Amino acid sequence: MEFLLYALAGIAGGVLGGMGMGGGTVLIPLLGIFLGEAQHAAQALNLIGFLPMAAVALVIHFKNGLVEYKKAVFIILPALAFAALGCFAAKLQDGETLRRVFGGFLMALSALQFVSVWKEE
Repeated sequence: MEFLLYALAGIAGGVLGGMGMGGGTVLIPLLGIFLGEAQHAAQALNLIGFLPMAAVALVIHFKNGLVEYKKAVFIILPALAFAALGCFAAKLQDGETLRRVFGGFLMALSALQFVSVWKEE
């Protein structure tokens, strides 16, 4: 039964990740809230799961001509540097602090999404 719950969490993360929405925004809360994983473990599982999901999505996006190489370089280089910094910062924090920061991030992201929808109308 536990395997099925992890598989369902992976499906939810994979669908959103494949759409470019960031599967971790769903996968990390699912792992932490419903499957009882510690925050550090949930983040690590998300990162491990992200690698194959990203590879598949990237191949499909390349085939569909959706990747703009010139713009991608300006995203990739700073993202790599700050990903390393983020890993070191996360290691220094306890799980409860990470959970609160991630929850705050999700609430801010949700608020921005609501505001952007209303601005479009």
